[in-house]
Amino acid sequence: MLPPVSVQRVLETCLYVDDLDQAEKFYSDLFGFELYGKQKERHVFFHCGEGMLLLFNARETQKANHGFPPHGATGPMHVAFEVDESLIPAWKERLNQKGISIEQEIIRPHGGHSIYFRDPSGNSIELATASLWKAQKKNLQLT
Repeated sequence: MLPPVSVQRVLETCLYVDDLDQAEKFYSDLFGFELYGKQKERHVFFHCGEGMLLLFNARETQKANHGFPPHGATGPMHVAFEVDESLIPAWKERLNQKGISIEQEIIRPHGGHSIYFRDPSGNSIELATASLWKAQKKNLQLT
């Protein structure tokens, strides 16, 4: 029998971007994320709350020459950042002031408020309230 094990949380998440310099500016200017480190043409890493946001150039990370298993993805990806419900209007104004179009806004009947927009590489970025998942029931149809 295997010993019991558990996972505590998502430690890091990554997005693949077309232009690392543009992505670094976008995420630092819009969110104020603190730069942790970067490697030219390969990656930019940011502190994001207690976790990390890793931005990669997929053409470089698919190569097996950096001491890590190769990885990469093509096409738009998705990440959701938790925000306080009371700050949703301020976030909408901030996006508007920066010329970033809101793709969709959803207020869910079971709880949760989300706004969606795109980063310069086309990744889907969601700002969501914590109640999005706290009120969920198993097998609930999310629409």
